[in-house]
Amino acid sequence: MSLKNKLNRMKAHLSVSDESSTKSMAAVIHKESDDHSPFEIPYLSKWKENQTSVYWHKNQYCLIREIRYPITHQHGLYTFQELEKVVNHWNKSNLQHPLSSSGIAHDQLFFFDTETTGLGGGAGTSIFLLGYAFIDNKEVVVRQHVLPKPGNEVAFYSSFLESVDYHSLVTYNGKAFDWPQVKTQHTLIKEHVPRLPSFGHFDLYHASRRFWKGKLERVKLANVEKELLQIERIDDLPGYLAPLIYFDFVDRQDPEGLFGIMKHNEWDVLSLITLYIHLSRLILEHGEKGNREEALEIANWLSYVGENNAAKNAYEKMIEQHHVKTTSAKLSLSMFYKKMGDSENAISLWKEILEVGSDQEKIHSSIELAKWYEHKGKNIDLAEHFSTRALDCVRNTKDLSETKRLKYLKEITRRKERLSKKSN
Repeated sequence: MSLKNKLNRMKAHLSVSDESSTKSMAAVIHKESDDHSPFEIPYLSKWKENQTSVYWHKNQYCLIREIRYPITHQHGLYTFQELEKVVNHWNKSNLQHPLSSSGIAHDQLFFFDTETTGLGGGAGTSIFLLGYAFIDNKEVVVRQHVLPKPGNEVAFYSSFLESVDYHSLVTYNGKAFDWPQVKTQHTLIKEHVPRLPSFGHFDLYHASRRFWKGKLERVKLANVEKELLQIERIDDLPGYLAPLIYFDFVDRQDPEGLFGIMKHNEWDVLSLITLYIHLSRLILEHGEKGNREEALEIANWLSYVGENNAAKNAYEKMIEQHHVKTTSAKLSLSMFYKKMGDSENAISLWKEILEVGSDQEKIHSSIELAKWYEHKGKNIDLAEHFSTRALDCVRNTKDLSETKRLKYLKEITRRKERLSKKSN
C-alpha cells in the first residue's frame, strides 16, 4: 500500500475541526482552565499539582507541563551553563564538523524527544508526548505537550508548533525516528495546524555510536548516561512501558502513571544537553587530553569529514604522547598519508607497525606494502615478500573472526597468484 493510501486510512482515526473553525490559530494556555473549558477535564487537580496547564483549541485540548532549572544546575558531568561555553568555542573554532554549532547561539538549540504508542515506528504508532528543553535567560526550560486522547491531535500539534522558534534540533536517533514521526502525523492534519519549521539537526546517536559502540554493549541513551556522563536515574520508568501506561491513561484518564513517563522524558531531554556538551568538548579539545579513550575515534572522524590538518595533528599528538592506541594512530596516519599521496611517510609507518602492531594491524600494513610495491614501486619480489608475511599472520593469528580470516585468505591468495604470473 502506498504511503498516500496509508495516510488517508489513518486520517479516519483523527478528529479535526472543519475549515471554518481553524481560520484563527490564536490559542491561549489557560492557567485557570475551569473558567474556559467547554467540558470538565478529568483529574484536573492532579494535572495542576504537577505543573501542568491546559491548552484549548476550540473544542479540543491538550496538556502542557513546564519545569524550570537554574542554569547552574548540574546534570551528570556538567552544569547547564557549560552549554554556552561549548557553543562559544564552536563559534571561535575553524573546525567544519557535523556537530558544530558555529553560527548558532546557545539559546537557539532545541533538545527534543518524543514518547510514542509503539517502539518500532510504522503504521499505528502515534506520538502522545512531545518534550523539549531550551535555554531561557538564566534557566533551562523543559516543556512537554501531552495528547490526552486520540482525537485531540489538532490542539496537541498546534500547541507545540506555536511555541517552536529555534534554529537547531538536537535529538538521539531523532533523524530516523522522532522527527519523521512528527512529519508523518503532521501530514494528516497539516490544513488545520501551523507549518512545520525548517531545522538544522544534530543527531547525537550517530556520534555516540562512532565513539562508544566498541565500549558499550548497547549505545542507548540510558547506557551512555550511566557509563559515560555520570547520570544515575532514580525510580525511572523504562521507556518500553510508555505505550502500556499511556493506553491505561486513555482508558481511565487518571494521569498518575503518566507522570512517571513524563519524568522519564524530562530526563531524556536534559541528558541531551549534557551529552551535547560532552561530545563537543571531546571534539574541540581533541589535542589537549592525549590519554582519552576516544582520541582515535575523534581523529578518524576529523579525517572523515575532511578536516585533514586537524586529523593529522590529532594522530601525531597521540603518537607523541605514547597513547595506548599509538599503533592504531600510526595505521590511521599512514592511511592519511596514502590519501594525501605521501608514500614515503606511509611506507615508513607501515614498516614500523610490522614490528610493534597487533596481528590485525600487521596484516593491514603488510597488505598495504604489498599493494604499493606491486603497483607503485614496481618491485614484484618485495610485493611477494609482504604478501607472504600477511598470509602467515592471517594463518597464525587468533584475533580474527572466521569470516574475516576467509576474506583475507581469498584476497592475499589472489594477489600471490597474480604476482607469481608477473614474476615469470
